Amino acid sequence: MHPTTDRPHPALSRRGFLTAISAAGGGAALAACSGGSGGGGNAATGSGGESYDGAAVELSFWNGFTGGDGPVMQELVDQFNAEHENITVKTTVMEWADFHSRLPAAITSGDGPQVAIHHLDSLATSAARGLLRPLDDVAEALEITEEDFLAPVWEAGLYDGSRFGIPLDVHPTGFFYNKTVMADAGLDPESPPMDRESYEAALDTLLENDIAGHWMSPHLFTGGHTLQSLIWQFGGELFDADGATAMWAEDPGVEALTWMVDAIHKGWSVRDVGQDADMIALQNGQTAFNWNGIWSINTLNEIEDLDWGVARLPNIGGENAAWAGSHNFVMTEQRGTTDDQLEASRVFINWISQQSIAWAAGGQVPARNSVRQSEEFADMEPQAAIAEQAEDLRFPPALPGIGDAMAELDTALNEAVLLTKDPAPALQEAADRANTVLEENRERYGS
Repeated sequence: MHPTTDRPHPALSRRGFLTAISAAGGGAALAACSGGSGGGGNAATGSGGESYDGAAVELSFWNGFTGGDGPVMQELVDQFNAEHENITVKTTVMEWADFHSRLPAAITSGDGPQVAIHHLDSLATSAARGLLRPLDDVAEALEITEEDFLAPVWEAGLYDGSRFGIPLDVHPTGFFYNKTVMADAGLDPESPPMDRESYEAALDTLLENDIAGHWMSPHLFTGGHTLQSLIWQFGGELFDADGATAMWAEDPGVEALTWMVDAIHKGWSVRDVGQDADMIALQNGQTAFNWNGIWSINTLNEIEDLDWGVARLPNIGGENAAWAGSHNFVMTEQRGTTDDQLEASRVFINWISQQSIAWAAGGQVPARNSVRQSEEFADMEPQAAIAEQAEDLRFPPALPGIGDAMAELDTALNEAVLLTKDPAPALQEAADRANTVLEENRERYGS
């Protein structure tokens, strides 16, 4: 999934949702919240997020959960409304591209949301444009700190020294495999290959059985996330420490993209893979391996008689690393927002955060350490398997406009995997273009 696009998957059943809600219990809850005074986004008001006793208030909540995660979130909103008679949350769901194009004008006109969901890579951009309200007071009131979350997720919610996001989840890339295809080729379906030597040996074995074992996608889904993961695995970085220069044209990036292209030349992958064709091939038994997002779990669960497994990403380059995204709660600088709406928004964010297990059942990894390490989450075997790599997850830097620079890497991927340009020049030209974008962003956003 691109950070601005969620991949669809079937909705969690109502029985599964209700079971997850009951399992969430107190163990998934945030710490007790402290009180405070004031409003308008300064000190946390009233209960600081634990309860709301003010006048009846309505909140607008925007998100881009257009896939199977949408009904899961709506179930949570409905449950929240049922339990809070003086708060009514009204959800607006749209494609992420529409979300980002509509948000600025909607906030200015007073027609936008008080609360919304943002991907990490777009959070800094919206903060720099003055669309989001700093949430340092909310984090303090809810008594959440860096120790409660994966460090990269927590740090990515910061911009210009202030917090603008409260993490909801992490959605990493995982290693999906078709057990039937593996078994038919003489591979052990209960022991998938997890290092370069065994992975390439397995691909050779599959090829001997007329199976192209790992289809390399030229698209962001899933080739882009594969490439980013491999760059990190080979010891590289996407950008320098200041986020001022693209680093993907250096040796680790060339090694990573060359490995993907060599898979095509060796026959491990077919050529010209269409969007989502690699996952469809896994489902249909045409291939054995697929690196894809955790959102694929529910899709595969819905396919009758499909024998599949999932694990953390294999280590191809020498370092454990995998691409991941994250959804964060934000509060907007919505025109006309009242102190009561601000306090009710904190209560809503707090309450949804307590339902992390229910959200995880919809196909996510909880961002909160205590929930991710709970017995309830461990019982969700596919999600828990992907979450084993939690400490090795990587994210693009939290810089305004970073998505525009990342788009140049996607172009290099497309050119190389479609065999229209060699990896090294494709990456170098993309890095040069990205550096121009990064310089323009520094002038545009003053950072």
